[in-house]
Amino acid sequence: MIDAPTPIELSRAELRAVAAYASTCARLVLAIFEREHPGDLRPRAAIDAAQAFADGAKRTKSIRDCAWAAQRAAQDARDAGQAAASEAARAALAAAGAAFLHPLAKATQVKHILGSAAHAARALELSAGDDAHVGAGHIAKSSALAGPVVIDVLRRYPAAPPGGGRVGELMRQLDASLRAWPRPE
Repeated sequence: MIDAPTPIELSRAELRAVAAYASTCARLVLAIFEREHPGDLRPRAAIDAAQAFADGAKRTKSIRDCAWAAQRAAQDARDAGQAAASEAARAALAAAGAAFLHPLAKATQVKHILGSAAHAARALELSAGDDAHVGAGHIAKSSALAGPVVIDVLRRYPAAPPGGGRVGELMRQLDASLRAWPRPE
């Protein structure tokens, strides 16, 4: 029999703080997607849905629907050979997914907290000719954007999981950076 993951206490206010952080990270790279697809509002809608939840709206199926639409936008951009735009749309998808962070001690849940920032960093790297320094700079910026509540929530989960290619590497860099910060008061 497989052991069930340990439950984690997670308040609605903490969940909203995580969604606010994720939507901020995604919004920073939305222009990358919109330059390639000016009439496609799917990633923007996903970010707006995440921010609305962060601002007090209910967590509804509409947020999930926006997340799925952003995923389709990411796939469309990828299929068109627009890797940076695809990653920007994936940041929007991750922002909407942040509202559905599960209170279970599983490393995979860290993606709900940091996925938006990692995909945003990758979008910026790709926009700069696959320059890893640009991604690292954005990870530092994303570290500074994470407030004490986000850091405290992150620390309740295991470290970011292995794998995930370059986005996974960026997520683990951000995870390590945030866990190294002094404990929030």
